[in-house]
Amino acid sequence: MSIGDAEIKTQERVIRFFKEPEILGYQYIGNLSDYPNKNIKEDRLRQYLRLKGYADKLIDAAIMQLQQEAGNLSRGVYDANKTVYSRLKYGIPVSESPEKSPVTVELIDEANPLNNDFAIAEEVTVVEQSEKRPDLVVYLNGIAVAVIELKRSGVSVSEGIRQNLTNQKNSFIQSFFTTIQFCMAGNESEGLRYGTLLTGEKFYMEWKDDGFKEHEEERDPVDVRISKTCEGIENKLLKQIYAMFDKERFIDLIMNFVVFDKGIKKVCRYNQYFGIKRTQQRLTNLRTELHNPNRDPDKPMGGILWHTQGSGKTLTMVWLAKWILTHWAELNARVLIVTDRDELDEQIEKTFTGVDENIARTKSGKDLLNRLNVYDDSLICSLVHKFGRRGGEATENDYDKYIEELKASLPANFEAKGNLVVFVDECHRTQSGKLHTAMKTIMPNAVFIGFTGTPLLKRDKKISIEVFGTYIHAYKYNEGVADGVVLDLRYEYRDVPQDLSSQDRVDQWFDVKTRGLSSRAKAKLKEKWGTMQKVYSSRSRLEKVAWDIIQDFNMKPRLMDGNGNAILVADGIPTACKYYEIFQQMGFKKCAIVSSYTPNKGELRTDTVSDEDDTETFLKYETYLKMLGLDPSDLPNAGSVQVKVEKFEKEAKRKFVEEPANMKLLIVVDKLLTGFDAPPCTYLYIDKRMQDHGLFQAICRVNRLDDDTKDFGYIVDYKQLFGQLQTAMKDYTSGAFEGYDPEDVKGLVKDRHDATVSYFEEVYDAVEELCEGVEEPRGEIQYIHYFCGVSGQSEESDEIYARLREKLYRLVSSLVRAFAEAKPYLIDDISSGKLNEYDKKVTFYIELKKTIGTVSGDFLDLKAYEPDMRKMIDNYITAADAEKIGDFDDLTLLDFVAKQGETLTGEGDSGHKEGAAEAIENNIRKKVIEKVTVNPRYYAKMSEILDKLIEERKQGVLDYAEMLEKYIKLAKDVDCPEDNDKYPESIRKSKALMAIYDNTGEDEKLAIRIHKAVKKQALFGFRDNQVVIRRIKKALYEILGDDSEVERIYKIIEKQEEF
Repeated sequence: MSIGDAEIKTQERVIRFFKEPEILGYQYIGNLSDYPNKNIKEDRLRQYLRLKGYADKLIDAAIMQLQQEAGNLSRGVYDANKTVYSRLKYGIPVSESPEKSPVTVELIDEANPLNNDFAIAEEVTVVEQSEKRPDLVVYLNGIAVAVIELKRSGVSVSEGIRQNLTNQKNSFIQSFFTTIQFCMAGNESEGLRYGTLLTGEKFYMEWKDDGFKEHEEERDPVDVRISKTCEGIENKLLKQIYAMFDKERFIDLIMNFVVFDKGIKKVCRYNQYFGIKRTQQRLTNLRTELHNPNRDPDKPMGGILWHTQGSGKTLTMVWLAKWILTHWAELNARVLIVTDRDELDEQIEKTFTGVDENIARTKSGKDLLNRLNVYDDSLICSLVHKFGRRGGEATENDYDKYIEELKASLPANFEAKGNLVVFVDECHRTQSGKLHTAMKTIMPNAVFIGFTGTPLLKRDKKISIEVFGTYIHAYKYNEGVADGVVLDLRYEYRDVPQDLSSQDRVDQWFDVKTRGLSSRAKAKLKEKWGTMQKVYSSRSRLEKVAWDIIQDFNMKPRLMDGNGNAILVADGIPTACKYYEIFQQMGFKKCAIVSSYTPNKGELRTDTVSDEDDTETFLKYETYLKMLGLDPSDLPNAGSVQVKVEKFEKEAKRKFVEEPANMKLLIVVDKLLTGFDAPPCTYLYIDKRMQDHGLFQAICRVNRLDDDTKDFGYIVDYKQLFGQLQTAMKDYTSGAFEGYDPEDVKGLVKDRHDATVSYFEEVYDAVEELCEGVEEPRGEIQYIHYFCGVSGQSEESDEIYARLREKLYRLVSSLVRAFAEAKPYLIDDISSGKLNEYDKKVTFYIELKKTIGTVSGDFLDLKAYEPDMRKMIDNYITAADAEKIGDFDDLTLLDFVAKQGETLTGEGDSGHKEGAAEAIENNIRKKVIEKVTVNPRYYAKMSEILDKLIEERKQGVLDYAEMLEKYIKLAKDVDCPEDNDKYPESIRKSKALMAIYDNTGEDEKLAIRIHKAVKKQALFGFRDNQVVIRRIKKALYEILGDDSEVERIYKIIEKQEEF
């Protein structure tokens, strides 16, 4: 059975499953491969709206508006999709005539999900900038809302995801996705993965059954029914399709679990969905109790939602708040969100504002009471203010003062208006009980939902449950890691030696620190030897820690290349300032302190200092002024200094998140250890006594997903927080986490040594397995055929080999990172012979990646290796130096042909000559494919010439020297068509003219006439301007007199850079 046949069988099974009346019961539209399709099937939408009772004029107006908005990409596909989603959710207000009032035409019946028209089609041909054919498209009331790409079991789901991403590009069928809500890919071994518009591959998710088994009586009836049906479906792909495409759930997912968040469209993860559904059910059960005069006032009204750090807690709040405000509207529902950290308060405001929800951010306790006393704001967030400090965690004293302020500000005859649901963020804190009591006094009928990203402490569990109610839903850290929602954490305790006064001890420590590094890398570090000797002969422990951190930035993946950065937690502001000074003195300039301190000259009077010794107050003051660039003799007023500090910190945080190479290290004490999401942050250095919640939240700063180079988050502990760990049994559920129940923190952190070696072996085995199919004798030509195929293959085969190569490149990059991380540990764990074998194999795969990349043409226009990969290879690969990596980085096609020609006409064996010939052919073909849409006729001719050349090579008609001559001629014609003497002088001056000339029968006068007409109409940015496009097409029609010819030529025109 061929690859295509296997995928067709899977597709047939899925189609049957969708059609089955007793299962999903979708209508089957058919195989739509024979004609172009749009994302709105007007006939089905019109039929649905007629059944809903709308007049034809309203239907006409609504469909026209929807089509216009779905086709308007002037502001990009994201904005078009957002506009269409708003129409799906809220309907389209239209009028039958100007004098009549608008009527909202509802495109989806949310209240009665089964009354909608659910349909599926296969092989849906879409012709835009390119022609593509998504495997399956799901239509809701005639509107395309989901695309599914299917693969056979032996082909990774990742390939289907990449197909989806390719199709969404401007050069393919981007506009088809303006109505799409879910993008999916699946096979029968891995199941289904889902995302939405422009979701990156790493962020596609898997739908799973709810793992929370408490309070089964609170499960949504639809969820119970779906779960029960899924139990009887053995096929993983079909089970997950049913779980998402059940008609009632699918409508719910579209209408209530999609959000547009600051330029990124997002759909919910399964844990968010089930957490919200459980909360909805509990709130529904509580509705009758809200104003019951006989209810027990001590019985908690609400519950606790525990979703681990990094699993999307803020968006869970967003979706839940939206549901409450929509579905409790008749109860005058209002939502109040209470938090106790500036960062969290700011994050909540930004997130709600980012999804177009107006949220009132209160300025004080008095402001909160004034807002509660009127109906003006349905969504409010309030901060437990810090008294006399900026930022950091609220103390018990802060809570007491906040509660006092609330009581003192209580207006006469105060009554909180509406039905309030209060979200208490970070409800695990002991102080939240006090706050709850105070809030309950002023809002006696409110429902309180506690949110936490960390487990409850053993001592607090009983109190928290008495205060808020039982757990509504839980999603633990190990579940998040298993789902790829957050990264696994690697823990390492580092003992910084205090006595390194002798040269021998310094040399010995240098050897320990540079284990696994190549001789090249060690030599580079030796250049800084003088600095290191000075540091380690110093008595300052902080200098040693700082130097240790700097060495990580010189040696560790992500840190040394600027893709990642780090946070250092100091035990106080004076220590943070000392660290900052040390880093500056050592030349490590791209760092900053973020703390609650603001320099105030008035505080200096309280300290008397000697000439030799500054006090900590002076140290903080002077360090901050230096960091802020302020002159001590010419300071602005205190308020301006605070503004300067806040502006500096805001910019430091922005750089840390957006430009990690320009803000490598943030030194903190309490701030930024919760509510601060920075995907580049890879290392957390802890030089402070921490435990329980504080430690849990801090280490989660490094668990956020980032690009493909971030595999894990790393915690480096300088305080031995987990005590003396036994080498055989490393237990991270005690020590600093002893306040938790072990099952609540199980798997949170893993030993760096063990996990790093295990991960390297896993990646190494994956690369070996990928290459198992290469035929003997496993020479270069066999590897080329395995990853590139044979020249002249079909477009379908090209796609398959391209995906295989992508997997190779990705795995080899992971292998290099894993080996760089594991090598210092492998020195102790395995023999030198085995280590050398690994070294040679990793080197081999690096060279294989380079060879395949150049032969296939994948690396001709791109850099062959990322800069970070070069640094890692230089630092950690100690096998004999191979040919310099990246020799082909900046070659033109002609240069490449000439370079390969040296092999082709040299003294080598026929295998190497064939490999060189195929490399040339692959690269020429790749360039032809890239350019074919710019000038279809010309490059189709180039493709024919190439096919003929390949055939002649295979038949042995030409010797290698003759072949090279023809390759060079063809490469010149492909790369520089303007030098081809077939063009008249009047045409050769413009590539756009050449393209028009080639595609209008090589009619010189006609080409010049069309070119002039287009130049007259085309304005900059015309491709997104429908008015200008219509003018261009009108001018073309006046010349060509044929609509189909106008469309054909316009497609070529919009590809020309000249216009």
